[in-house]
Amino acid sequence: MNEQELRRSLQERHIRLMALGSTIGVGLFLGSATAIKLAGPAILISYIVGGSAIFIIMRALGEMAVHKPVAGSFSRYAQNYLGPLPGYLTGWNYWFMWLVTCIAEITAVGIYMGIWFPTVPQWIWTLAALAAMSAVNLAAVKAYGEFEYWFAMVKVVTIVMMIVGGSAMIMCGLGNHGVATGIHNLWSNGGFMPNGAKGVLMAMQMVMFAYLGVEMIGLAAGEAENPNKSIPDAINSVFWRILLFYVGALFVILSIYPWNELGTHGSPFEITFRRLGVKSAAGIINFVVLTAALSSCNGGIYSTGRMLYNLAQQGQAPRMFAITSRGGVPRRAIWASVAMLLLGVLLNYLVPARVFVWVTSIATFGAIWTWSIVLITEMKFRQGLNDTERGRLILRVPFYPYASWMALAFLVLVTALMAYFPDTRIALLVGPLWLVLLALFYYVFGLCKVEQSTVEDE
Repeated sequence: MNEQELRRSLQERHIRLMALGSTIGVGLFLGSATAIKLAGPAILISYIVGGSAIFIIMRALGEMAVHKPVAGSFSRYAQNYLGPLPGYLTGWNYWFMWLVTCIAEITAVGIYMGIWFPTVPQWIWTLAALAAMSAVNLAAVKAYGEFEYWFAMVKVVTIVMMIVGGSAMIMCGLGNHGVATGIHNLWSNGGFMPNGAKGVLMAMQMVMFAYLGVEMIGLAAGEAENPNKSIPDAINSVFWRILLFYVGALFVILSIYPWNELGTHGSPFEITFRRLGVKSAAGIINFVVLTAALSSCNGGIYSTGRMLYNLAQQGQAPRMFAITSRGGVPRRAIWASVAMLLLGVLLNYLVPARVFVWVTSIATFGAIWTWSIVLITEMKFRQGLNDTERGRLILRVPFYPYASWMALAFLVLVTALMAYFPDTRIALLVGPLWLVLLALFYYVFGLCKVEQSTVEDE
């Protein structure tokens, strides 16, 4: 092993499907019913508004990722343009965010496998999932990209089939079995916004959690074969992917079923396939959510490993984690993250099931911090460019700087909403406390003395 750069082995098809898969998680297949209960059909507004903010954030990240594609992505950019402390906090916060998310995902794998094999202890499947995804990440970055490609393909095909089948039910009455379907369901059960604007706002935190992981495209830029082409293509299509796979799928679901009946008879996807005559609908959806959980776990191990590697390069983590294998894989950083996940799985069995609500809230806080840093860093990045350099930017934030400030204001609103609701308030206690703890470590261990130039000169 030696200290060297990561390998650029991710092809355009990997980046394209990774970008697509990262915006489609378990929440769409199982958790969407909960958000619909809060906002009714107006949940479509929540996804469009949230998706618009995510598009601005990804364009901001894309500006910097194409200009300087590095493994640390937003942590490295924060280090370069805002200073060592913001870079340090962003990197370790993102590492912690994915650690927490992965704990939930690998435990979810055990739950899903338990549906098929109820006599096998859940911890066996949880451990098997962690071992399998760790092996993929330890092998080579191309192996990670290949697995993500097929995981994403499973989710995409399922959603497209549901949209096509659901559209046939709406327009042709296929599989209706006497149940009235049509877009009138969007307003005929208490109105389009039955719980008012408050319901739309209440659902916003869940909506933003669904988008968690989309920023992973920035991390992948450091290992993309052709970042100047693949990264802009992936980022530019974020908004259209959100419109199709979230808004489009939910539009079809809300047109087929009255919104106030969703979630009472299982997943809306499962019910739709069952009405279309697919007898094994439950098994199909269970397989899809299983791959979605594995995909998130796979991406989480990738993200934590690369971020720890980047922090070590910046002198903000033990230098041993900056060492890669001959194939350019930061194995020591991955092993360290996996070790923490093993501890997390153990803790997951020792605390009540309510911890999963906290997990999503804490993860959302971590994502909001990351997205806010991306926007602030991009504005600082722009200020440092001259007119010629600005003209050469391949990717730009539209309506800059107004769009950036609006996206930042939206993230502040989501944070305020998290403080307002009791179930998500825990995140605003744990999140800031974690940042304060990190800052103490930063000064106590003398990390503040790390020279910023060591990063900028790489």
